[in-house]
Amino acid sequence: MKYPPIQNYINGQFVDASTDRSLAVISPIDGTLLSTVPLSTATDLDKAVTAAKAVFLVWSRTTIKERVQVFFLYKTLLEKNMSQLALLVQEENGKTYDEAVAEIEKGAELAEFACSLPQLVTGEILEVSRGVECRTEHVPLGVVASIVPFNFPSMVPNWTIPNAIALGNCMIIKPSEKVPLSVGRLAELLQEAGLPAGVFNIVQGDKEVVEAICDHPGIEAVSFVGSTKIAKAVYKRATGNYKRCLALGGAKNHLIVLPDAIPGMTAQNITASMAGCAGQRCMAASAMVAVGPVDHIIEKLCEEAQKMVPGKNLGAVINHESKERIERYITEAENQGAKILLDGRNPTVEGKEQGTYVGPTIIDYVTPDMAIAQEEIFGPVISIMRTNTVDEALAIENASPYGNAASVFTQNGGMARYVIDKASAGMVGVNVGVPVPREPFSFGGWNDSRFGVGDITGKSSIEFWTKLKKSTTKWNPEAGINWMS
Repeated sequence: MKYPPIQNYINGQFVDASTDRSLAVISPIDGTLLSTVPLSTATDLDKAVTAAKAVFLVWSRTTIKERVQVFFLYKTLLEKNMSQLALLVQEENGKTYDEAVAEIEKGAELAEFACSLPQLVTGEILEVSRGVECRTEHVPLGVVASIVPFNFPSMVPNWTIPNAIALGNCMIIKPSEKVPLSVGRLAELLQEAGLPAGVFNIVQGDKEVVEAICDHPGIEAVSFVGSTKIAKAVYKRATGNYKRCLALGGAKNHLIVLPDAIPGMTAQNITASMAGCAGQRCMAASAMVAVGPVDHIIEKLCEEAQKMVPGKNLGAVINHESKERIERYITEAENQGAKILLDGRNPTVEGKEQGTYVGPTIIDYVTPDMAIAQEEIFGPVISIMRTNTVDEALAIENASPYGNAASVFTQNGGMARYVIDKASAGMVGVNVGVPVPREPFSFGGWNDSRFGVGDITGKSSIEFWTKLKKSTTKWNPEAGINWMS
């Protein structure tokens, strides 16, 4: 085992869980046993909540100008430890080193944005009548929780950690049991940056901890990122316990390709979208809708995708179960009459035979009724559906229960605007394969890709991580009493 057994992080210290139950943490790169992760219980969560509540009053009454000083230094520490953090992400998640570096860089950007919050939460004040003022202030919620997925072990935690904590909350985070290592290192950097003990806590585990978070009366808000099935369950359970909750689910992102699209740029963008991070991201392109004669672009796409080599510039999928599931979708589509243009099943990666790799896969003549056209694959696979018009393509996109992202590839500005207006997705791109907005813009889709109101990152996350206090003051007794007083 490469690393010591994983521990929880409570009140500024790494501590053992109250259970002997654990899971192995296996690197998808080559099957190496990295560590073991404890399956913590509600008792462990309660210890973390107690620690967070004990320090909340002091932390929340610290001025926001002081609180963000932690994140100025935290950003610097992320950059200083970039290589080490990236290698850790690569080991436990399986993505390439360059992808892991990009993930840490995004985390640094998120920390940088948190440092701007003092300028964004100044509140409002207005003299509403002579001598009478109304004022609003953003007040922290208390103890909040963040449940994060395996596909971005460092970046997604940083969607929530800097903003929620800088705004005065104390946080408990539950990492995916598949990738428990990176968040522990983030805890060490936060401590080094000066974050007081108890403000940030980690409780490792599986479903039991997630349910305990949703049920715990001491937790005010819950954020979740993961599959739609679990997002629905978390949202229902958390809100059923009268908590604020935002749960981001899965996706089936459609890229609509028109004949006038620039072949080289389009092929490069689609390849990066479908195969980047081994397709294990909710923004990955998994459905291409070809409008009219675009065979020349599909040929170019196959050329570009062949440059993605498993074990070199294409990372592993998270585990054997995922590999087998992805390859079943491919086989089922082939049996149903789809044409495999590029087959990534069972690639050979020399020296990494125990790794869990799927090569880039392009499947043509998929029909909208096939499972591979409807369900989230979460692998480096793209299905091509053919239509004659943009409206037919939009009908396919609109029929999906998901609504995370969509893109259109064209040089026609009017047509691009038409697709932006008609697509049923929260994030839309034009000639962009992964239309993820940068800070200060928020991240999030529509429909079955999102449950709840608000945002957990970006400027609009202020509304999720705080509550408004309104005060009305009067200092002119000579004005007499009216309906306002």
